[in-house]
Parts: sequence; C-alpha cells; structure tokens
Amino acid sequence: MERRNLNPPGMKFPGMSQGVLKGDLIHVSGQVSLQEGKVVGIGDPVAQARQCFANIEAVLQLAGATLDDVVALRCYLVDAEYYQAYAGGKNALFDANPPCGTAVIVKGLLSPDFLMEVEAVAQISTR
Repeated sequence: MERRNLNPPGMKFPGMSQGVLKGDLIHVSGQVSLQEGKVVGIGDPVAQARQCFANIEAVLQLAGATLDDVVALRCYLVDAEYYQAYAGGKNALFDANPPCGTAVIVKGLLSPDFLMEVEAVAQISTR
C-alpha cells in the first residue's frame, strides 16, 4: 500500500507531515491556529477553532477528501473553558453526520498562544 505525505503550501513543519494518506485512510496531524506561520486569534478560542478546522480541511483537500470524510477527531485544550468554542465550531461543520471524538485537557501546547490542537482521521473509500 502506497503512502503519500500531505503538506499544503505554507503549512510545512520540519520533521513531520501535516497529513498522511495510506490506503483509504488520512491521518491529519494535530492542527493549531496557524496561518502562513502566524497565530490566528490570540486569546480567541472561537477564531482558533475555526482556523484549526480550516487547516484540517486544507490537508484533506490534497487527498481529494472533504470534512464529510472525517470519521474521528481528537482535541487537546489547554483549559476546559475553551471546550464550548471547539464544540461550537465542530458542531457547525459536522451537524448532520458528526464523527466520533475525544477532548482532552492538557497542561500546555507548543506555544502558550495556542488554546487548542485538533487532529483528525478521515476515510475516503466510502464515496
């Protein structure tokens, strides 16, 4: 089974791929609120959730997938108070057919400006 790394322009990070397509599964690395290397929405969990999902969507598009193909989400939050912002963004995008998911409270992320990190798994064979 062939493996294909998925790295949208402006999202490359040394030493890792933003996503990996192998077979019909796409594993999307944890996405934070970065756009072109700059933090989006410092202190604003709604803006950060929106950017995390936009980044996931950009990775999926490289494999010909969409958010409709997402089957699982995992979110790391630096504080439980940000869960509602994450859940609101998730529910707006996956209202009709939500993926399974996990939310975890962590001590911190790579930068103190990041309020959350979201990773995804998508399956594209069911089209």
